[in-house]
Amino acid sequence: MSSATDLSRRAFLGTAAAASASLATAATKRDWTGVNPTRYPDPDVVSLDKRFKAKLGNTPIQRLYHDPTMLWAEGVVWHSGGRYVLWSDIPNNRQFRRLDEDGHVSIFRQPSGNANGNTFDFQGRQLACEHGNRRVVRYEHDGSVTVIADSWNGKRLNAPNDIVVHPDGGIWFTDPGYGAMMNYEGNKGPLEIKEAVYRVDPQTGKMALVSDELGKPNGICFSPDYKKLYVVHGNIFVWDVVDNVRLKNKQTFCTMALGDKKGGADGIRCDVDGNIWAAAGWAGDGFDGAHCFTSEGERIGMILLPEICANLCFGGPKRNRLFMAASSSLYAVYLETRGAHVT
Repeated sequence: MSSATDLSRRAFLGTAAAASASLATAATKRDWTGVNPTRYPDPDVVSLDKRFKAKLGNTPIQRLYHDPTMLWAEGVVWHSGGRYVLWSDIPNNRQFRRLDEDGHVSIFRQPSGNANGNTFDFQGRQLACEHGNRRVVRYEHDGSVTVIADSWNGKRLNAPNDIVVHPDGGIWFTDPGYGAMMNYEGNKGPLEIKEAVYRVDPQTGKMALVSDELGKPNGICFSPDYKKLYVVHGNIFVWDVVDNVRLKNKQTFCTMALGDKKGGADGIRCDVDGNIWAAAGWAGDGFDGAHCFTSEGERIGMILLPEICANLCFGGPKRNRLFMAASSSLYAVYLETRGAHVT
């Protein structure tokens, strides 16, 4: 590492506020029309602690795809069998797919029900949270669609947002209702029930409300051992998972504020070391991108992007590539850790 770069990193470690100003300057000078940084290591991969396991050598943040007609990239997920990454463009009611073998990008599904969050179950079937239809669906291998959840106690769901699958087959999802608050990301309509987190039993298909403690539960992920559940509501919160079906002991895991920047988190994922990777935005240069937190909630690194990052996932053959859906682009960077879960 050059002395100039070393001094820059030391300056960053001084105070969060000073860091934000320094990084904002670096980020605005970068030409994002290409995929490579002006120097190595990539100046927008920022290590705050030696525990940060991003690749700080000669691997840049890559802008894999950009489309100015894409209005809000979300719900990015990796399919290991098909070796492709899939993501949603909510306002345009479509989903994209990028093939790993040659980088080919195409429309994967349109209409998509204004789908937001996606995942794959342990049988390789896509699960999607449809804003427009206020439901969670599963796309079967034969192309048919199975409705997993669309109501609670006789009333419509608000607009399911993000989703994960437990090894026992249970499907956990959040229902904050963002997609029903305006026509831009779904169909505007009244929220008929309180915002909550739900679990769908794999055997009976019965839904259970596992928490309604957060005003707008958003991104969701499990710890590597599935003993903790993390959910976003601006900041990130964590619960103990009891008997694989219930939650208890809600705590604040971390706050997203950084110096004078007051942005928030959206989608989240966990790596094999128990670190939480959070899509972050709404605070501008020096903040927007992906933030990494230890299992104790300490911020140890950031990947800065020129757009608001809405969601992220681990992928690639080794699950060591972080894909980031950000506004009108798809970004990726290689890491020295792996995603904790296949889905």
